Amino acid sequence: MLALIVGLCGMLGSNSDTLATADSSRVLTVNRILVIGNKTTKDRIILRELTLKVGDTISMKRLPHELLWDKRKIYNLRLFHTVLVKALELPANRIDLFVEVTERWYTFPIPIFELSDRNFSEWWNNYNHNINRVNYGVSLIQYNFRGRNETVRLTAQFGFAKRYELTYRIPYIDRRQKQGLSFSFDYNEPKNLAYFTDNHILQYFKYTQPLKIAAGGSITYFYRKSFFETHSFQAGYRNNQINYKIDSLNPNYFGRHQLALQYGYISYSFNSEHRDVVQYPLHGHQIAGYIQQTGLGFGSAVNMTEIGLSYARHIELSKKIYLSNYIGGYVATPTVQPYALYSGMGYRKQYVRGFENYVIETPAFLLAKTTLKKRIFYHVWNLHGLPKEQLQYFPLSVYMKVYSDWGYAQNYAYYQNYRDVLTNQLQPINTSFTNTLIGSAGFGFDLYTVYDFVIRTEYTFTNQNHHGFFLSLNKEF
Repeated sequence: MLALIVGLCGMLGSNSDTLATADSSRVLTVNRILVIGNKTTKDRIILRELTLKVGDTISMKRLPHELLWDKRKIYNLRLFHTVLVKALELPANRIDLFVEVTERWYTFPIPIFELSDRNFSEWWNNYNHNINRVNYGVSLIQYNFRGRNETVRLTAQFGFAKRYELTYRIPYIDRRQKQGLSFSFDYNEPKNLAYFTDNHILQYFKYTQPLKIAAGGSITYFYRKSFFETHSFQAGYRNNQINYKIDSLNPNYFGRHQLALQYGYISYSFNSEHRDVVQYPLHGHQIAGYIQQTGLGFGSAVNMTEIGLSYARHIELSKKIYLSNYIGGYVATPTVQPYALYSGMGYRKQYVRGFENYVIETPAFLLAKTTLKKRIFYHVWNLHGLPKEQLQYFPLSVYMKVYSDWGYAQNYAYYQNYRDVLTNQLQPINTSFTNTLIGSAGFGFDLYTVYDFVIRTEYTFTNQNHHGFFLSLNKEF
């Protein structure tokens, strides 16, 4: 039976062409939906992403559009190397839908050997590529646990920053597959800690004893009513303590010489995702936002409200030439907060390119990023010599690009009114890139390959008379 289905799928190209050139006003009825290639993944996880169900009707004109978006939605589950969604025309205006997938490898005992700094450029340029600033350990990740797209992650990290984490994500907890839950617990015990920011560069202190002990947990509820919109509600709690040496270096680390800081928080986030490939989009758009309240009263020493919004657009200007644009903003109030709660550009992967070596801490910022790129290479290798089928698929796309970023960040009141402890004089700090427009332009290459792995190489010039080469291992936005 499976061989027959595979054979039929091989014939679907001609049938799809016939459908495309037939009378577009005809109405088709879905007779069956057949899924093949999923040895681990449950059928219902794939069927959840299909717009059409058995018995549904659709016009001939609309069918190609829906099949294309169904293919994109299934691929964005990040469970499969390849996805094929086709229709086979039957008599009496009926069609069968065929979904063929090739599964990825889902179990990863990943050794941890990573930089403790925010990015490669900061480690290389600011900290003289010191090998002692490296974390090591192991992260055990099980994707697609039980074939239900669940994720279990257990991390044990040592070295520059000791860290233990456990995360369990269940995307669907109900029969209609609209609701999900995620649980997360972590414990951190670094002996080297960023205690202050000077001229937009993090200052670290190293000690023989832990400088900070931080533990916390959270629970997140997801609601995905439609294919493209997801609502998330999270509640969590943090318990933090610092060594007295950190307080002596920065009395505002937890505020007013405090050695401990505990708080609860709640947040809501919204993601309207209409992009073709989430990890490296070329078409579509995304609207995302969140609001978080840190400190829930009940005697908490913390009270902060954060709001973030962003919009991204990706269009194909002509064959193999793509334009991407992103605009985002952030605001936090009140602006007087402990240093440990400072945020801004340089965190959460939001920064103006060319300023990767810096953190621009701010209670409010605006950011705009634009990229024009052309695909100059694409090939897929089938490495049949490898023992596992999931490891035999190796695609590679190379893009040449030019780009320009702009941003504006407000300085924290604490920095604007900073008083030097030695001279007792008012001496504002971290002012080079705040309360002024910063921008950059540059060129580079992107490599996008197996398991959605992205390598970005960029040479950037800034309006602050800086320039240099930067390497990043994540998508732009």
